[in-house]
Amino acid sequence: NCAVQQRKCCTAQFATNVTMLRLNARLASRAVALAAHAPRALAAVPNRMMSSSAFDAKEGFMRGLFSGKINESQVFPYPNSLQEEERELLTQMIDPVERFFEEANDPTANDENEKVPDDVMQSLKELGAFGLQVPQEYNGLGLSNTGYARMTEIVGASTDLGVGITLGAHQSIGFKGILLYGTPEQKEKFLPRLASGEDIACFCLTEPSTGSDANSVKTRAVPSDDGEHWILNGSKIWISGGGLAEIFTVFAQTPVVDPKTGETKDKVTAFVVERKFGGTSHGLPEKKLGIRCSNTVVVNFDNVKIPKANVLGEVGEGFKVAMGILNNGRFGMGAALTGTMKTLIAKASEHATQRQQFGSLISEYGLIQEKFAQMSLKTYAAESVAYLLAQNMDKGSEDYQLEAAIGKIFASEAAWFVCDECIQVCGGLGFMRDYPPFERVLRDLRIFRIFEGTNDILRLFVALTGAQAAGKNLAGLQKALKNPVSAEGLSALTGKLGERFTRATGGSTMKLSQGSVHSELSKGQELLEVRSSDFAGAVEALLIKYKKGIIHEQMVMKRVADAAIDLYTMAAVLSRATQALNESRPSAQEEKLLADTWCREASTRISRNLKEAQNNKSLYNSNAEIAKTVFADNKYTPVHPLNI
Repeated sequence: NCAVQQRKCCTAQFATNVTMLRLNARLASRAVALAAHAPRALAAVPNRMMSSSAFDAKEGFMRGLFSGKINESQVFPYPNSLQEEERELLTQMIDPVERFFEEANDPTANDENEKVPDDVMQSLKELGAFGLQVPQEYNGLGLSNTGYARMTEIVGASTDLGVGITLGAHQSIGFKGILLYGTPEQKEKFLPRLASGEDIACFCLTEPSTGSDANSVKTRAVPSDDGEHWILNGSKIWISGGGLAEIFTVFAQTPVVDPKTGETKDKVTAFVVERKFGGTSHGLPEKKLGIRCSNTVVVNFDNVKIPKANVLGEVGEGFKVAMGILNNGRFGMGAALTGTMKTLIAKASEHATQRQQFGSLISEYGLIQEKFAQMSLKTYAAESVAYLLAQNMDKGSEDYQLEAAIGKIFASEAAWFVCDECIQVCGGLGFMRDYPPFERVLRDLRIFRIFEGTNDILRLFVALTGAQAAGKNLAGLQKALKNPVSAEGLSALTGKLGERFTRATGGSTMKLSQGSVHSELSKGQELLEVRSSDFAGAVEALLIKYKKGIIHEQMVMKRVADAAIDLYTMAAVLSRATQALNESRPSAQEEKLLADTWCREASTRISRNLKEAQNNKSLYNSNAEIAKTVFADNKYTPVHPLNI
């Protein structure tokens, strides 16, 4: 039929482009090998993992900000890590992949049928969509994080987020552990079939008693009598792709002997489980609010015999593996949801520029204009963060966990806001299933604030991890001040007094170097510097006030996290808009307006959140008391106003 022919056409064009890329990549690899024998020529060979000497890979922007310093190289200038070969590949890939999703995939039908059709799955496999980041030596496309982000944006723009989850659950987290922690033998064994889509992978962490607390898993693996295997028992719930998978990344408690004490304790270990081992089964697909075409099931393990060679990472290091996978995989979500937001805005704008009410197009009314402005601002910020993060990862950044969490939080909430506002613009029409994609996308988007770390937990992760870094810095200062008459003590005391005076007089103790931000964005730069200084001062004050008890002040730390999110987005948009202005891009003035407006609004929010974090304890206590009255009887307690 027509749809099948369209799929074949898109797939054939894409396959030709991929073949040419792989040939180019082999030639580039040969050039690198030859250059190894001529060190002076090596710098001329493109290598996306090489970074400039000025780039600080060790400490991320946000970790530094919590400690009172701006790690400028992490944000300025806006990175451009794509090498020419990959840029050419992506240029060749974009058109056929977009055409595939526009012409050969039906998101509405997939949602209604609660399944991705077999022929669509096969076409995606032939497109190479299941091995985007697998190195070419293992039959993948070998895309960088930036390239992967660009392709996931196309999937998001198609608004078929169920297909996006099918692809993402497989490679963003499903076999990501093998890429990050696998031995050469594990990579050689598993990656070729995973890249081709012959085998599907899934990530098995969540259990009935294990949501955000990954260390509390109950699934258990014990050594076999012969010591050559592990015997796995337990169940995992809500596993995306679990009913399709042949390869399972599974986390289980294992007995581990402490080498210092000789005591045996349970610690989480990661395993690569193969369905062919036997003992693995799954339930029926779950009935879900959204992403209905993605496969979500309970997975059961009954005396599964796992060879020792299938341990992923080290025994007892499973929590580290799980967090590494999730931290590394989050960057793609921001790019995908950026694509979704762009599509939704375009659709709603078509409606607004055609719909007349009270004698005028609704696009001429201020309230509608404000909605589109806010949607555009959030999309610009989310997109700026997504590609800043992905390209920093490609440059070799070793500390991006806070930025990845911020990107996930911000993009998932921005996308929900955008879809909700688009429905409001379209009125009753937007509420109807017959006017896609708003109703379906709204349902799909709800899960993004929950999985891969709930936004509530990630906010605490950002605030508390950052506070820990600030605490170490503060401890060093306090140590120096123990002897205030020493040179070190006098220097620390003078510096601290100077910082506090500067903040008290409305100045900034944290400055960007000259030229980092374009002169036309000087107001935004000033706001970033002042609010960064305010932020560092507030974090320090909270640590002094609460000390270790800060971990229990969740309402306080939420405000700190929200301020941190706004600061990172401010830096991202200023950097990106500076690049646009410096390169005289066609959208430079529009980007300047977006960045300037975003910084003004974000600055106001930061000031409010920092003030509330430091001065609103009585309100937080009231919130806690109100909640306790609900929990006491598990109900809303006020007497009905009619008293009947």
